[in-house]
Amino acid sequence: MDITLKAVEPADREAWAALWRDYLVFYGTARDRTAYDAAFAQLLSDDPHSFAGRLALSRGRVIGLAHWVWHPHMWNPGGVIYLQDLYVAPRERGRGVASRLIAAAYEDADRRGAASVYWLTQCGNPARALYDRVAERTEFVKYQRSA
Repeated sequence: MDITLKAVEPADREAWAALWRDYLVFYGTARDRTAYDAAFAQLLSDDPHSFAGRLALSRGRVIGLAHWVWHPHMWNPGGVIYLQDLYVAPRERGRGVASRLIAAAYEDADRRGAASVYWLTQCGNPARALYDRVAERTEFVKYQRSA
């Protein structure tokens, strides 16, 4: 398999932004340049409480991304990791890219001593077949205040 993972670097801005835009479109949303600037700055931050991320590359092209953040948790002294964004370019799916990106979040959790990695997805997301293999689906329901 010719897929490699790497941490996000300043030179990745354009390729990362194109893929993150596609991810946002998948979820029916968009963000302005200010949001892109802030998100990318978080990925480059050395602050362990800021977002971490990995890019998946194949033949030198960025084909997938994952963003996660560690946060404290009242029940788990080592905290937990929230995998916020996971996206693989449509033509690259089915090659194990998403599994590798999830594994990178798991590795970061293990390194930090975090008790778990969790994420949210839409009920109809076809990637749930993968998620059902690599994680346990919980019975929790999400509620949120909308602006």
